Amino acid sequence: MSLLPKIRTIFNSILCSSANIPLGLRATCGSVRGFSKEIDVTNPHVDDFPIELDENPYQKDKIQCILCKHSIEPDYKNVRLLSQFQSRYTGRIYGRHITGLCAKRQKQVENEIAKAQSMGLMPYTMKLIDYVNDPQLFDPDHPTRPHSH
Repeated sequence: MSLLPKIRTIFNSILCSSANIPLGLRATCGSVRGFSKEIDVTNPHVDDFPIELDENPYQKDKIQCILCKHSIEPDYKNVRLLSQFQSRYTGRIYGRHITGLCAKRQKQVENEIAKAQSMGLMPYTMKLIDYVNDPQLFDPDHPTRPHSH
């Protein structure tokens, strides 16, 4: 008779006995080469589990555009608001990377400016002088996002 089966049975009995295994661990009985041990999750004495977090601490805060944050709907009759998104010197509409608006509100602002211009409420080529000294919603010289070009 070979010694190998006897060694296996002795080794398995040592592995499967709970006296030699520290708290929170239990042996996987089976092969001699499988020295793997499983963690007993039901045992409250195990302190080496990762801490459960409710939220990701590295997640950035969601940035909302200024119109969505204050729930403002752009309207073609509100020329004072729409003129904030128009260049003072050229009358050109500022892009999303400058205004910081979301795509939905930027499209609404562009459509409402075009509507106000076609109805004669806003000029095409410059900003109305009445609205030049209004407080700015954003800084056109320092864009919120880099431009793609």
